[in-house]
Amino acid sequence: MSRPEMTGKHSLCQPITPESATPRCPVRHHGVMDSGSVAFLRELLAETGWLERTRELGLALRATRSPGGLLVVGTPDEEPWHVTAHLSDEARLSGLPQLAPTLVRWSPPPGAPAHLSVGLDRLEQAARGETLFVLTEQRAPVPLLERVDDARRTGATILAIEGGDPELAGLAHDAIAVPLDGLVTFDGAQHLVSAAAGEVEQRTRLRDRLARLLDKVSGPQMTD
Repeated sequence: MSRPEMTGKHSLCQPITPESATPRCPVRHHGVMDSGSVAFLRELLAETGWLERTRELGLALRATRSPGGLLVVGTPDEEPWHVTAHLSDEARLSGLPQLAPTLVRWSPPPGAPAHLSVGLDRLEQAARGETLFVLTEQRAPVPLLERVDDARRTGATILAIEGGDPELAGLAHDAIAVPLDGLVTFDGAQHLVSAAAGEVEQRTRLRDRLARLLDKVSGPQMTD
């Protein structure tokens, strides 16, 4: 099977912007995520290895222990509004509160609502059980790398979708590289990972895997 070529800006839905976010509501996507488009994209990628990688990263995002502990950060020029909105939707629709993201911003404007006012100092408080999800299509600037390194040292899990940056990939516990001329666009990769994170059937598979692990550790259960 030949690999499909995907060119141009992959857009499954309208992006959220700072101007469209209101003080009265959390960061949300405009409308419901187009699950049909995501399903079509998955069908195209079924034999490429992309689905396995995005599902692995999606499962890793779910390992965050508490709501608000999933910290999402981009670069000073590109804040990850899009994936933050998707994760917020997935947390709500799938009943997985640990996916509720915290958008970390480089320069929150004065007077911004609380959920849009989280600055970089939040990364200094990152702790074990929390996840720092880094998104940058270009090479990560040095200040971002420094903060990622700090968060890793304090025990946070580092995950990333990046454009082929060896330094960021080296700091991350798991990362997906999205080359500019690759099969999937950076935007498309974000859709796949966020959708995979909220898949309810994955939760069942994960429980089954944990149950099998417990059986191996504890041995067979004896009944009267």
